[in-house]
Amino acid sequence: MALMQMLRFPIWRKKSPIQLLLASGMCGVATNIRVRVLNVTHVQPAQTTNLPRHGAMIKLSPFDTCFLALRPAQVLFFYDGTSLPPFPSLVSLLRVSLGATLGIFAPFAGKVTACSDDHDVVIDCSPDPGVKFVEAEYSGDAADMRRLARDKEHDTEAFLQLVPELEVGRLPAPAFAVQVTRPADGGGAVAVGVVMHHAVADGQSLWQFMRAWSTMSQEGSLAVALAPTFDRTGILRHPKAEAAARNLARFSAPELPKVNRFPDPDWRRQSPRTYLLTAGQIKSLKQRILFLQSQATTKNGDGPPEPPTTYVAIASLLWTSIVRARSVNSAATLDDEYLSFPADYRRRLHPPLEPGFFGNCIKVHYVRATTSDLVCRSVNNDNGLVRAAAGFGRAMREHVEKEDPLGDADRWVEMIQGLTRERLMVLGGSNRHMMYEVDFGWGQPRRVEFILNTTLLGASGGAVYVSVNLHRDHVDTFEANFLSHV
Repeated sequence: MALMQMLRFPIWRKKSPIQLLLASGMCGVATNIRVRVLNVTHVQPAQTTNLPRHGAMIKLSPFDTCFLALRPAQVLFFYDGTSLPPFPSLVSLLRVSLGATLGIFAPFAGKVTACSDDHDVVIDCSPDPGVKFVEAEYSGDAADMRRLARDKEHDTEAFLQLVPELEVGRLPAPAFAVQVTRPADGGGAVAVGVVMHHAVADGQSLWQFMRAWSTMSQEGSLAVALAPTFDRTGILRHPKAEAAARNLARFSAPELPKVNRFPDPDWRRQSPRTYLLTAGQIKSLKQRILFLQSQATTKNGDGPPEPPTTYVAIASLLWTSIVRARSVNSAATLDDEYLSFPADYRRRLHPPLEPGFFGNCIKVHYVRATTSDLVCRSVNNDNGLVRAAAGFGRAMREHVEKEDPLGDADRWVEMIQGLTRERLMVLGGSNRHMMYEVDFGWGQPRRVEFILNTTLLGASGGAVYVSVNLHRDHVDTFEANFLSHV
């Protein structure tokens, strides 16, 4: 999901681990320890019934290896309420259902490893030692944990301690880990944190797994609608695919088994916040954009515009609000602004991948506009919003709908190196990823967060949760712009 930290930071090939740590802003992260580990075990598949077609090894495609240097995807689920079982029973249920689910999602029980000297990287599905499972305790009581789940502004220091560590800087690296954390008074709330190696799966695949795991926990069966498939043959048969996968691996890991990770963002300078947009608010936003687009096309003599999708409408509002917040004390310029968004190619490849494909199959695309296009000083002037939505439409028509997704795979390394721009908004997730429906048997989560990422996540009734990760100096102005339109 968050592919996109790679675009904010260059690969640092010649700096020492200490330099990387200092530069990433994460040195001394544990100055305020708020979570203590109670127990660490490993969960293996109860019965492996769905191994890859060609044995235990899955050769990575370019869609996978472009994530090799990224920090893992960290996702946090908060639950509370009277339906929560006692912590020992809850842990036991999660462990048993996780083992059963891993039986058909073999890659998450394995590890990412290098299999040869020519920079072929694979997922080894051999479940040894399995998925790390951490039981932990938060220093506050249940009321404190409930506040973490309700506050608009994230307590990032606490969030980072509520997910398990996953060391991906050296191969072999684990694919997945879980942490379950109770409050100090024992009950009334719980946090389930998962962390995923991004070279193994994308956001769609993680949603596929979490849906299966929660169904197994709640119903005691693995009646998944579509059994996961792991075969990358449909991707790797492209004439540029195998060479591109090796080039991306060399870029991220020139000295295998060491991987030169992109540095983590400095969360101390950020003020992440989450907002809920209701179905009614989203409908009004889409109608507003369509009305303004219709006015513009009528004036220009063009045909009627297509209504914006939920994703396009919210992303356009996010982008314009962020650019306006950054530009509030400066004159609008003709500098280029970029928004990156992931496009899913599972159904767009020729032939399409099998419906249950589990892995990475997204490519990043970009919308470009100038600062002056997006910034409007007049409160009632939404020209910037309309231009952002129009830019999305062009990007979809010109790239996502028409291009061969791997046609430029031989230039992906060059493109990544050239996209370390300050004026780049990186958007992950999707309103189609219904993470707020992950119910293990004690109700839907109070909150779900992809930590330190700007994301969209779907919720019941057509609502969408929007999480924004911005510099502290910009977040209040962003909020005023963003909320004024919804």
